[in-house]
Amino acid sequence: MKKSFALALTGILLAVGATMALADGQAFTRSADDPELEWGPCPEFLPDDCRIAVLQGDPAAHNADIFFRLQPGTKAAHHWHTSAERMVLVSGEMEVDYDGQDPVVLTPGTYAYGPARLPHTASCRAGGDPCVLFIAFEEPVDAVPTEDHDH
Repeated sequence: MKKSFALALTGILLAVGATMALADGQAFTRSADDPELEWGPCPEFLPDDCRIAVLQGDPAAHNADIFFRLQPGTKAAHHWHTSAERMVLVSGEMEVDYDGQDPVVLTPGTYAYGPARLPHTASCRAGGDPCVLFIAFEEPVDAVPTEDHDH
């Protein structure tokens, strides 16, 4: 069952990222409000209004970059990733809670590192802007729910 969520996410991201592919060797920039970004749905265990946009790379391969968006007052269920994550919050305020560590609040411009396979949750604080998180994945992009969806 866990593998099916990861495969579903990869399929979603491949479809969303298809139009973002550029010729090799081309420099480019993207902002979270870029009208050319194509936002696709997150895996079904995440909130319905959660969205992902592929910025560069093939999400089924190594070294893809994405934007991950949560609306204020929503929470990403307890999950983990095969890859380490290198992240920078672009907008909103996001609380990230990795198992065995104190929760932290990310504000715009905050860098965070998440080790591979370390379960966590993320919540976009209510009353503010949507949370947009830039994430660089080293391994193929996935999100695997834990048995404890409400952690």
